[in-house]
Amino acid sequence: MQEEMNKSVDHYVDVTVSDDKLYAFLEFVVVPDNFSCTAEQLEQLLHNKRIVHGIDYGKLKEIAENPSAFFFKKTLVAVGESPVHGKNGYIQCIFDLDNDRKKPLELEDGKVDYKEITTLHNVSKGQLVARRILATQGVDGKTVTGETLPAKSGKEARFAVGKNVVLDSEQMNMYAAIDGMVTKTDKEKINVFPIYEVNGDVDYSVGNIDFVGSVVIRGNVLNGFKIKASGDIRITGGIEAAELEAGGSIHIGAGILGQGKGFVKAGKNVKSSFIQEGIVEAGEDVIVPLSIMHSTIRAGKNVICQGAKGLIVGGIVQAGEKVVARTIGNSMSTATVIEVGVKPELRNELLELRSQLKAQTDHLTKTEKALSLLDQLAALGQLSPDKAEMRVKLNHTKKQAMDEIHIIRERILEIEKMLEETERASVEVMSTIYSGSKIVIGRYTKFIKDTVMRVHFHLANGDIAMSSVL
Repeated sequence: MQEEMNKSVDHYVDVTVSDDKLYAFLEFVVVPDNFSCTAEQLEQLLHNKRIVHGIDYGKLKEIAENPSAFFFKKTLVAVGESPVHGKNGYIQCIFDLDNDRKKPLELEDGKVDYKEITTLHNVSKGQLVARRILATQGVDGKTVTGETLPAKSGKEARFAVGKNVVLDSEQMNMYAAIDGMVTKTDKEKINVFPIYEVNGDVDYSVGNIDFVGSVVIRGNVLNGFKIKASGDIRITGGIEAAELEAGGSIHIGAGILGQGKGFVKAGKNVKSSFIQEGIVEAGEDVIVPLSIMHSTIRAGKNVICQGAKGLIVGGIVQAGEKVVARTIGNSMSTATVIEVGVKPELRNELLELRSQLKAQTDHLTKTEKALSLLDQLAALGQLSPDKAEMRVKLNHTKKQAMDEIHIIRERILEIEKMLEETERASVEVMSTIYSGSKIVIGRYTKFIKDTVMRVHFHLANGDIAMSSVL
């Protein structure tokens, strides 16, 4: 009798499952005048359809008590559990080592307060610098049909160990090995550098500086002098046609008067109130609140020029991701080039790698031809001892060439992928861009023929598109 009742319910009711098997629905396919069933019958129907997990027994009871209320619609009767993926581990720094990205405080009169950006992260020997936060395990889910949905566990973080820091035996905490200043350099390495301070100008009384730490100049850097630091360089005054190179960031309070000579190069960020006829290169950002005039600027990520004046005019500005300025060019149509989404060093490396690949491939072809002849002699039993030795050497040479080709091809693919990722590349003009300016995004170029106000340049449908800045 029970079997007949089940058949009867199956005749009126259909059960469907979502594609991801996380939801099961009940739907009346035939609407009878006086249909009745029990919750147990509906449960048995679900089991017959292999629905065994996450069943809403309360909903089955509601349907059994008043079936007509559920006619002409799908009713959710079982819900599975989505997998909960674990969170990646991360390195938690005790100090805010990324505050290089903070904007200097802009006062009401348009001036910029640089006091905050000269704050140093001083530590004592043995002081905690950073801790490792472990990844979390994932929690598996389950479908309404009882199948397990595996979850991914988070990836563990690893310390990027720089200079003058030590880890505990569990690799969970990083400590300062000396008294000094905590600084991040390239590849997110955490270091503690001692600080070299000059209470005045860098001139003939001081001479050039080459220091394995951070340098603070409480004055100016005069024409022709050089400062090289493994950490940061912080200058309260300005620089003339000097040469500055830092593994970390460079901060210049009063600006750069480059005269087309010297250069400023930082592994991370360069901040300066203005740049005039300067050559500046930063691994990450170049941040200038006032003006960039007739200069050559290269930034691995962004060039931000949007303070009280925010002017870029003349020269060439290159950024891996974004350029933001209030004004680009001037009413005299001074040639001004803005390039984004392009990393010149990557393009140069790609050309070099392709040349190496061709040379290695040609070398491999010649080696294989020579081996083929020796293999034929070996098959005929005519391989002399000296040729046998040559055969061994050529096999080793072949393996080396194949390994080298594999490494080169992997790097070529990696660079090509990076060069194609130009979706985020953009140029934002908060006020005006004048004729005579040129915008380059990836492989595409746009010449500005007419003055345009408040515009955003980006790639769309294989060309440079313009949209309004809100």
